[in-house]
Amino acid sequence: MFLTVLHRLFVSGSDRAADRWREDYAIAGVEGLDLHHLYRAMAWLGEELPESEQDGRTPFAPRCLKDVVEERVFAHRRDLLTRLDLVFMDTTSLYFEGAGGQTLGQHGYSKDHRPDLRQMILAVLIDGDGRPVCSEMWPGDTADVTTLIPVIDRLRRRFEIARVCVVADRGMISAETMAELEARRLLYILGVRERTDKLVRELVLDDPSPFVPLVMSKRRKEIDYEAKTVKLAGRRYIVCRNHQEAAKDAADRAAIVAALERSSPRAVGSRADAWPCGRFAPPSTIACSRAWPRAG
Repeated sequence: MFLTVLHRLFVSGSDRAADRWREDYAIAGVEGLDLHHLYRAMAWLGEELPESEQDGRTPFAPRCLKDVVEERVFAHRRDLLTRLDLVFMDTTSLYFEGAGGQTLGQHGYSKDHRPDLRQMILAVLIDGDGRPVCSEMWPGDTADVTTLIPVIDRLRRRFEIARVCVVADRGMISAETMAELEARRLLYILGVRERTDKLVRELVLDDPSPFVPLVMSKRRKEIDYEAKTVKLAGRRYIVCRNHQEAAKDAADRAAIVAALERSSPRAVGSRADAWPCGRFAPPSTIACSRAWPRAG
């Protein structure tokens, strides 16, 4: 286990690559290891725990030994001031070649563009300091929007989290999931789909409240923003505009329209100004949030 983790920290790669990589280094305690030991170590992490230790399992996958390792590592490094009230989660799909994936392997939406192969969904969670907390695995046909609530419940139980604020892209959140979050009185900040949300399109964007100018540093560059808050139907919407991004999008849109006019002037003609051109109109970012009042 130590060898495979060390290899991933230095160069990353497969277990077979780790077996070749160790030949160039003097690593104490790995002299008697063969490739099959590395494979078996990974399989050992995935061994299912006894039924008596399955409290907190999700509908997608049972508790296994890797869960115990994650919980004990977290308990080892926590102190009286350790708080886990901010967690970032991202998901990806991993596909199986050959006969792999007998338990979690299912056909589903493939982010690797391999719908012909069975896959699994992997979620990795890190805390606010960028340290890994745990990973979750689900069958390959599990949609992102169905995973959030079971993961939150499981995290609160595993790591004794008292306060949770969910920050997610709107694509991960369905109306049913939002109802579940509110039923649990959980804080949340969600991205909003500007073009398909009628409430946002017709009321939030037309709100007459003035924008407040902001300057934020991003990648050592100062970015000019303006933002405002709109409260509507019990939710708070934050509308943010990025002036640099708006200027770039306008230039990109103009270049696309000009290219179309050169290639087919009749197809574009006077309709160029009305063409939405995908992501290039309009330049606003909107988020909605729910903040529950504290008792007392």
